[in-house]
Amino acid sequence: MIFSAASAAFIRLFSPEFRGVFFKSIGLTLLALVLVWFGLRELFEWAALPWVDALWDGETQWEGWLQVTASILAAIVFAIVLGLLIAPVSAIVVSLFLDDAAEVIEKEDYPSLQVGRSVPLIAGLWLSAKFLGVVILGNLLALILLLVPFVNLFAFFVVNAYLLSREFFEFAALRYRTEAEAKAFRKRHAMTVFLAGVPIAALLSVPLLNLLTPLFAAALMVHLHMKLSKRDSQFALAPADTPRSIPA
Repeated sequence: MIFSAASAAFIRLFSPEFRGVFFKSIGLTLLALVLVWFGLRELFEWAALPWVDALWDGETQWEGWLQVTASILAAIVFAIVLGLLIAPVSAIVVSLFLDDAAEVIEKEDYPSLQVGRSVPLIAGLWLSAKFLGVVILGNLLALILLLVPFVNLFAFFVVNAYLLSREFFEFAALRYRTEAEAKAFRKRHAMTVFLAGVPIAALLSVPLLNLLTPLFAAALMVHLHMKLSKRDSQFALAPADTPRSIPA
């Protein structure tokens, strides 16, 4: 079930029906990262370079070399910062298009079932904030645990798999269920949901490909929610022609 959901999600990322969501989310993420880069560079030139000039005032034979060295070190630091920001920035951007992504999958891959409702604005904003918090917390914990031999890689996968799978699965469920029902459904299938988070954590660990992580996670969990709903009679979804009964 998990493998089929992950495969379907990855294939769907590059399908024609998904192309609009894909390019909007990736494009805005890259634009945001470029703006962050220029912002960091401007901050460096405004705050750090005058300090370098003042420190070596009068020592012209060393000033140029120091400025070049400082600029190279700053560029390295900026690259590291951008690498750390890819996941949270992409999570923020993609959260704007999660409902669009889910609707494409629901319509194209599950036409016999009712299409879910968009998550309400306030709930959507709170969901976006939680996505950001989860990604930052998961990566901070993983960064700290990198100092612990034999634990770091395992901890990275466990922390991110648990946190990301929980939040994205509940997003998929909220399109059909109340918040209480969504949480109950996740807890009922907690191990399956957690294991589905492992490929999400794996993608998150690959530079550049981690740009796709939030979109892939959303698609995977929509598929998993649909498959679990079909298997679990207590949480079955209504057919497409059934009047809506889930609160807006």
